[in-house]
Amino acid sequence: MSITVRFCGAARTVTGSSYLFQTAGGRFLVDCGLFQGQKTLKELNYGAFPFRPADIDAVLLTHAHIDHSGLLPKLVRGGFEGPILATRGTIDLCSYMLPDAGSIQESEVTQLNRRNASRGRKEVYPIYTQSDAIASLQSFRAVDYEHWTDVITGVRARYWNAGHLLGSASIELEIAEPGAPRPMRVLLSGDVGPEAKLLQPDPEAPTDFDYVISESTYGDRLREATTPALRRKHLAAEVREAASAGGALLLPAFAVERTQELIVDLVDLMEHGEIPIAPIFLDSPLAIRATEVFRRHAESLDPSVDAARLLNSPHLKFTETADESKAIMRLSGFHIIIAASGMCDAGRIRHHLKRWLWNERATVLLAGFQANGTLGRFLQNGARAVRIQGEEIKVAARIRMIDEYSGHADGAGMAGWIAARRPISRGLFLVHGEEGAIAGLAGRVAERIIPAAKVYQPTLDDIYELAAPEPRVLDVDHRRRLAPEAVTRLDWHNEMSELMLDINDRIGAAADDRARGVIVRKLRRALEEKA
Repeated sequence: MSITVRFCGAARTVTGSSYLFQTAGGRFLVDCGLFQGQKTLKELNYGAFPFRPADIDAVLLTHAHIDHSGLLPKLVRGGFEGPILATRGTIDLCSYMLPDAGSIQESEVTQLNRRNASRGRKEVYPIYTQSDAIASLQSFRAVDYEHWTDVITGVRARYWNAGHLLGSASIELEIAEPGAPRPMRVLLSGDVGPEAKLLQPDPEAPTDFDYVISESTYGDRLREATTPALRRKHLAAEVREAASAGGALLLPAFAVERTQELIVDLVDLMEHGEIPIAPIFLDSPLAIRATEVFRRHAESLDPSVDAARLLNSPHLKFTETADESKAIMRLSGFHIIIAASGMCDAGRIRHHLKRWLWNERATVLLAGFQANGTLGRFLQNGARAVRIQGEEIKVAARIRMIDEYSGHADGAGMAGWIAARRPISRGLFLVHGEEGAIAGLAGRVAERIIPAAKVYQPTLDDIYELAAPEPRVLDVDHRRRLAPEAVTRLDWHNEMSELMLDINDRIGAAADDRARGVIVRKLRRALEEKA
C-alpha cells in the first residue's frame, strides 16, 4: 500500500505551511498556509493548489498563524467540503484572523487597482474575501489535546500542546499499514515554542515514531539562556533608549500572542517605574480582538502572570478605526505603537514606518523572525533606504532587534525536542526554515541524534513514498510550481527595488548635473544593449 506526503509549502522557506498525505483511505492536509515574503512566493497564493480542493477529505490545523491557516478560505471556496480539525483556542483565533486576512486582501487590492488604473494595467482580485473567510469558519471542528480523533478511514490523530501560541499543537498521526505489526506513526511538530515562554507552557509530545516532520525556523541560531526577568530587563533597556531619543518607538508585532506578551511586559515595567510612562497604542483591529480571546482563555495561560489585569491597563490605548490610527501620526513626543504585521509586509505598521523611518529620533524594535524578502528583513539587514507602497523612504531611525519574544525554539531547543521524540526509525524531515537554518539543525542532529542518512531536506512540491523501508522521493519535476532556487533566493522584484534605490543613491551623490547626466546615459546604453 502506498502512503505519500507532498510538501506543498514551508519547504526551504518559513511560509505556506502545507503537507498533503495520501493513503488508501483518502487524502488529508496538515495546515494550509499563506505564502509570505518575496513576490515570487506570494504569487503562489493566487495560483491553483497542487491538488483539487474537492479531493481533500480533511484538514488538520496545527495553529492559527496565517502562514499555517491563511489559505483555508480559498480551499473551502475551491470545493473542499470536509472538516478542519483544530483546538478550541485555534478556532477562536481563526474566527478573527481569517476574516481580518480577507479584509486586508480586499483593501490592498483596492489600493493596487487604483495605481494599476493610472498605469493602464489590468485589474487584480483578492485571493479571497472577508465573506469567503467567514464562510470557511463553518468547516472548523474542535478537538481536545491528548485525545485521539478519527480523521479518515485508517488514520487517527492526537494533538499535543506545542507551547508556541494559544491553541498551538504538534500532531501525532497513526496510519494503518496493512501487513505491518503496528500503524505507521508520524509526528508533525507544527511550530515549537521555546522554554520559558511568557504565556505558554513548555511543548509536549510523545516518543517512538517512524517519521518526524520538524520545523527548523531558528535551526542555525543559539540564544543565550533567558528568564522572564532577563527578557523584561532587555526590553526595558531598549525602551529607555528609545525614550531618550524623543520620538516614536515602533513595534512591528504579530497580532496574536507576540503583541499580548509585549503589552504585558511593557505595562509591568511602567508600573514598577523601570521605563517612562507613555501611551501604548495598539493599532491593530485584529490584535485588539485577539487580546479579548486571550482574556477568555486566561485559565489556560501561565497562572503566574496576571494577564487579564495587565491587558486592561489604562496605559493601553486601542485604535481600531482608520481615523484613530491616522490621529496617532500627529503625535511627536515619545510614545509606543504596536502594529501588525510583524514582518512589516502589510497592515498599519507600514503607514507608521512611512511616517517615522526617515526620522533619527524614532526607533523600530523588531521582535520576531523576519522572512527573506520582507521589508522587516531588509531593515534588519541594515538597508539605507526602502520602498514602501512605491515610495522611497530613507532609513534614519534606529533599527533594533529583540529575540527573547520569539515563539520558536532555537537550534539547541529543536535538537533537544527531536532527541526527546526518539526512537525515530525511518526518517526525520526538516521543514519550515530557510536553507541555512535547515542545514544548521541538520548538523546538530545528524549522527548524534539520528543517522545522517535518515535526515531529509525536502524542496517545494517534493513527494515522498513513506511506506517503503526508506522514504523515497518520487519524480515530480514536471509538477513543480517553482524551481527550487526560486524559493530560496531573492527574486527579481527584490533585486529591482534594490537597483532603483542604488541608482537614486548614485545620482544623488554625483558632483553636479554633468556627472548625473553621464550616469543616466550609461544606464540608457545598458538598457539598449541586446541581452
